[in-house]
Amino acid sequence: MKKNLKISDMKAWIKKLIVPILVLGMVGCAENFDLNINDDPNNPSPDKATVENLFNSVQLDFVAFIESTWDVTSQLSREQALTWGKSYREAFKPEFFNTMWRLAYANVIPDARKVREIVEQKGIESPIAVGGSMIIESYVLTTLVDLFGDVPYSEAIQGSNNIAPKVDPGKDVYAAALQLLQSAVEAIGDAQTDNVVTDLFYGNDAQKWKALAYALMVRIYNNTRLVDPDAGQKIKEIVEGGYLDNFEDFQFQYGTNRAAPDSRHPLYANWYESSDGDYMSNYLMWLMRWEKDSNFTDPRIRFYFYRQDLNLEDEDPNVWECVLTKTPFEPLPPGSFDHYLQVDPRLPYCIASVDGYFGRDHGNGSGIPPDGPVRTTYGVYPAGGSFDNNSARYTQEEGKLGAKGQGIQPILLKSFVLFMRAEAALTANTGEDPAELLKSAVEESLNKVQSFSLSIIPQSELEYVVGEDPATGEKVTAKEAYIDGLDTLNEWYVNKVMELYNNSADKLDVIIKEFLIAAFGNGIEGYNMYRRTARPNNMPPLIDPNLAQNAVFPRSLWYPANSANLNANVSQKPSMAVKVFWDANPDPLR
Repeated sequence: MKKNLKISDMKAWIKKLIVPILVLGMVGCAENFDLNINDDPNNPSPDKATVENLFNSVQLDFVAFIESTWDVTSQLSREQALTWGKSYREAFKPEFFNTMWRLAYANVIPDARKVREIVEQKGIESPIAVGGSMIIESYVLTTLVDLFGDVPYSEAIQGSNNIAPKVDPGKDVYAAALQLLQSAVEAIGDAQTDNVVTDLFYGNDAQKWKALAYALMVRIYNNTRLVDPDAGQKIKEIVEGGYLDNFEDFQFQYGTNRAAPDSRHPLYANWYESSDGDYMSNYLMWLMRWEKDSNFTDPRIRFYFYRQDLNLEDEDPNVWECVLTKTPFEPLPPGSFDHYLQVDPRLPYCIASVDGYFGRDHGNGSGIPPDGPVRTTYGVYPAGGSFDNNSARYTQEEGKLGAKGQGIQPILLKSFVLFMRAEAALTANTGEDPAELLKSAVEESLNKVQSFSLSIIPQSELEYVVGEDPATGEKVTAKEAYIDGLDTLNEWYVNKVMELYNNSADKLDVIIKEFLIAAFGNGIEGYNMYRRTARPNNMPPLIDPNLAQNAVFPRSLWYPANSANLNANVSQKPSMAVKVFWDANPDPLR
């Protein structure tokens, strides 16, 4: 399993200030920890740990936790190509999930609680430390349920007092997470700022944390709307109460430092150093390049993806690994692609588009040919890579290209909450207009991606000459060709989405497809929305028709190997078909 936990490098100096016992609470997997505590000045006792240093650690470990979920959730949601194996059982193993489990139970949750304990013991006034630690713990708890189902909670984080905690029903853990959010709102109250801690998310604006708590309540209610008949009313009360008015994007900003510590987005390091990175999802690239209209592409596509090759027709045949044929351009054997055609006859095979969008299909876990210089890579959003200006450069340049990793980790953006409200308005009777919310969500996503990207794209990439004006013979730059006309393209795109929505017999499918595109960089939302709605309707099946026929889509993940093997009170699941409590959709999913 790839480990892109660059945040761990960023917090190395912080960890020197915090005693090892503070991370002993990984009670879910019962790993062995060294309990030695001495007077080493680099490892002070717990009573000497400061709220500021500990809260910094909570924030950075939280981002590392989010990073650790990307590969699995993005592959299941088709935001990234599934290449770990040809089947779900082959692709996902219990040991793959040890890292995220450890980060949750040994780092984030116990340290978040320790923050609140120190604040109370020392009588410190720190609304962001208290409220923010509750909010972060709440998010981690709901994500553990979203990924694994029933997880340890009531007996967890007790250190050596209980090294084998039982699992609690996911519904109960969700209720505890909701209570943490409500307690965070009370703890923050009317506070405006916090002079005790460094806030890595909202710049010490306490009211933005408070609004985040309410936004996360909407997320919980929307996730549980299939099993909670009152979910729509609860969302309605939050919206009508104006509690989301101050909500701002919940994201983590990465830096450009390459070493000691490496502060860059892990997806940048994945492709812009000296080795081949992930395969992009042919499905997602096709959604953005072709699905709506062959004459117009999604306005975000040049920000999401960078093409290293602009014409795949003349490529060396040795670069292909197409499963069903030798190259993407040969006729498919009769019957071999029928399981794709039954989903959507337009679905791509082997490549997303001949004009350079080269990824892999769902479940193509074949060998790796010499295709590194051809594969499409991560772009400027959210990874801090290069803007696709048609320069078709080889990106493995030891971190010298693009925005040098100065991307973001999108955790809960304003567009996400608007999409959730649109979904709930359509399905849970919140009283809002789903069409207006969809329109606002798409506009918000377009603005977010473009404005953020344009703030970090190097000027040289915008000034790259892409051709000549046929009328005047003057040189045309990438900015003139691909940026200056964005307002027109954005308007077309929004109008096209609304046209599809208004004419669709399945309006939820339109909402969720747009949500999936907007959520790029956050696989948790994509994985949740697919199980919650069974949409998009044209999600591609596994590329191997024989494996696809009997495939069991993971409705939850295996318990991590460390937990299932070492904790006598955790029994491994019979399969990944076990559903989380809020997943009331029928089988099967692809």
